[in-house]
Amino acid sequence: MLVAVYYNNRDIRIQEMAKPEIASDEILVKVMACGICGSDVLEWYRAAKAPRVLGHEATGIIQKIGEKATRYKVGDRVFVSHHVPCNKCQYCLKGHHTACETLHTTNYDPGGLSQYIRVAKINVERGVYKLPSDMSYQDGTFIEPLACAIRGQRLAAIQKEDTLLVIGSGISGILHIQLAKLKGVQRIVAADINPCRLKLAAQFGACHTINAKENLPQKLREINDGKPADQVVICTVAKQAALASFECVDRGGTILFFAAPDPTVNVPVPFTQFWRNEITIKTSYGAAPYDLEESLEILAQKKVNVTDMITHRLGLLQTAEGFKLVADASKSLKVIIEPNRV
Repeated sequence: MLVAVYYNNRDIRIQEMAKPEIASDEILVKVMACGICGSDVLEWYRAAKAPRVLGHEATGIIQKIGEKATRYKVGDRVFVSHHVPCNKCQYCLKGHHTACETLHTTNYDPGGLSQYIRVAKINVERGVYKLPSDMSYQDGTFIEPLACAIRGQRLAAIQKEDTLLVIGSGISGILHIQLAKLKGVQRIVAADINPCRLKLAAQFGACHTINAKENLPQKLREINDGKPADQVVICTVAKQAALASFECVDRGGTILFFAAPDPTVNVPVPFTQFWRNEITIKTSYGAAPYDLEESLEILAQKKVNVTDMITHRLGLLQTAEGFKLVADASKSLKVIIEPNRV
């Protein structure tokens, strides 16, 4: 089979690899679609483990089933979660499933940017979801990223009466915008340095948009009755976004770091100011099984428009182009690779 091997953002090689063999409790999935996540182009996050086959938003058709994997059948259309928790450790029992050690050691083989993936026993048991008959493989790739947004907003406790500022209007930011709108949030403000992204943010539900190259805290107050935002969600790794968020959150408010700066970057926090004003900083990573289930239900009911978020559908041989589009972040929103359309 063919796979796309990641070396760095400018070096993606299409290579031959043996189709995985499955054990009696595993399944083989023919990958029909896999999104390129923004985290896939963070070189500080990915390059250290290169070369490797990336891709964790895979949907496809079950091609082969081990004799003990009786829950599914050949031909089932599925989304496969790459990470699954143990549901037994202290972190899982406290609701911090994405801090589970098991979750961080599970994956499918070799990665979603390949023509076939082997799904291990634990993923078969806890991370395979059947797609509704009317859901496309492409729309199904949004199950994981939308689930991550669901988890983040739940942890931040975003309420419909809040003023929400989303900094970064890429795929994650727009999913947050749509999800907040679905929850009934009336005042949603989007910020980005890319005018095209701001137009998309408005198209998908932002009430106001701000070019982040301007004075973001000041512009926010101008459109929000002189006040900062109750909730700030950071969907960009830019240090300036983190710094700006500290001036954009109201007293008693929350900043959610949905994305984080490069680990070599130090972000000074105005701790005394936050202490005095009871400001909360939250972080959110990944998605738990119940987040994925909620995401699948929302998408099945078409309550969030993900189809129109797809700007590029590419074959496996075009994966390098896909990574360039996502890394550049100027002419794309969601890039989908269809590995069996070479």
